[in-house]
Order: sequence, then structure tokens, then C-alpha cells
Amino acid sequence: MTPILTITDATLLLGDGDETVRALDDVSLEVAAGELVAIVGPSGSGKSSLLAVAGALTTPTSGSVRLGSTDLTAASSRELTRIRREQIGFVFQSGNLVPALKSVDQVRLPLTFGKVADPRDPLELLAEVGMEHKADRRPHELSGGERQRVGIARALVTRPQLLLVDEPTAALDRSRSQEVVALLADESHSHGVATIMVTHDQDVLHHCDRVLEMVDGRLTPAVAPTV
Repeated sequence: MTPILTITDATLLLGDGDETVRALDDVSLEVAAGELVAIVGPSGSGKSSLLAVAGALTTPTSGSVRLGSTDLTAASSRELTRIRREQIGFVFQSGNLVPALKSVDQVRLPLTFGKVADPRDPLELLAEVGMEHKADRRPHELSGGERQRVGIARALVTRPQLLLVDEPTAALDRSRSQEVVALLADESHSHGVATIMVTHDQDVLHHCDRVLEMVDGRLTPAVAPTV
């Protein structure tokens, strides 16, 4: 299957001189449509740097990053902004919702930043993630798991090719964590979205298609997911 995301020999150096840190060290990764890949590893190992490079937020010092047929390392700043807006969805810890907005307006928000060719319907998306009954609720009226569901719906509204998820269960109990990651897996598989999830939560890895480990900026296969 043709990969959606292809990272080849990516190295990312941060800092200068004696303070230089090799955040990514010759990392290569392919993620296919409909695949959920988990990245585990200790804090400071390079997981966030990998998400930044994959999401066109940071350009690697060397190596290449391709989203479909587009070479992100050769794209202009303007083109990268468009790609992030239209083709990449981001899910953050605790949902990262706007306090004043209702759930349906949270999901609609990415559509206000520019024209999107074929957006999904915000209300239909809320129904898909089990939140249609709270479309008019604001973040302070939602549980942690509910906020994450709204955040996932918001990330999917532009029909992205790639979904990048940063510690989605960090603030959730075990039951809610299972629900949220099962939802991510279902959305990835159902809609053909290539998904990378950074997590410390070993209990949710059985929902993932692959598990990779990041240590000292290097990416290696981890143990296979178990039920």
C-alpha cells in the first residue's frame, strides 16, 4: 500500500555549538492510509520532535518528509500553512478546546481559517464520535473524555490525510482512555486516515496497528500490541 507519510533519514539538530541536541537521529518512518501507529518512549526521547517534523511544524536538519506526493522539506512557508490547514489534523492533550465555544463551533473552527475543498459536516462528525447530544455544550460542561472526543472531531473536519495525536489519554482514567483510543482506531480505519499517536499509556497499545519506540532520537520497533 502506498504510504501517506514517508519520513526518510530525518535528523533534527536543536541548539548551537556545545549545546546542540540531536532530537531526531536518522529517523525513517512510513505510515499507510488507515493505519494507527503508536510511538512510545521516555520523556525527552524525541517523540514531540517527530510529531513536529511529521506535521510540517519543523523542517529536519537533513533528510526528507513527504505527505503523499508532496515533499514537505521543499515546500514554501505558504504551501506548508495550506497543507497543515487542509491535510493534517492535530489532537492535543485534554482536547485543547477554546473555552468560549460550543462543541459544534469547536469542530467548525478549522473551516473558518480558509477554504476547504470537501469538509465534513460538524454535526455529523459529533454524532460519529458520540457527542451529538452535547453539541451546544462548552468545554467546562464536558468531561475529559468528552473534550477529547470533540477534539478528535475537530481534527477530522477537513478530511485530513494525516492525523497527529499527542498524549490523548494523559488526563483520562483507564476506561475513558480505552474509549478515546478505540475511537481513534475506528476513525483511522473507517476513513483511511494515517494516524500517529504519541503515548505513555501501555494499556491502549492493543488498539494500534504498530507500536514503535523512540529512544535518544532513534525509532525502533517495540513489542507487538497485545489484547
